[in-house]
Amino acid sequence: MGIFDWKHWLVLLLVLLLVVLVLFGGKRLKSLGADLGESIRALRRSLATEDKGEPHPAEVESAARIAQQNPSQPRP
Repeated sequence: MGIFDWKHWLVLLLVLLLVVLVLFGGKRLKSLGADLGESIRALRRSLATEDKGEPHPAEVESAARIAQQNPSQPRP
């Protein structure tokens, strides 16, 4: 019945989840979860394209934007 009792940790986790729910609200937590999921999917996609040796679409887009902003510099 000490600190390592699983019931103690279960109650602590439930209280923590209740506090987070009260602070942020259900709607905001749902959007945070969706954002976290999208971030994980983007990370997996970037790692998959990196393994193939293809440039990431964001890198291509940023390079094109830089080239448009600095037309006087020669392109590599």
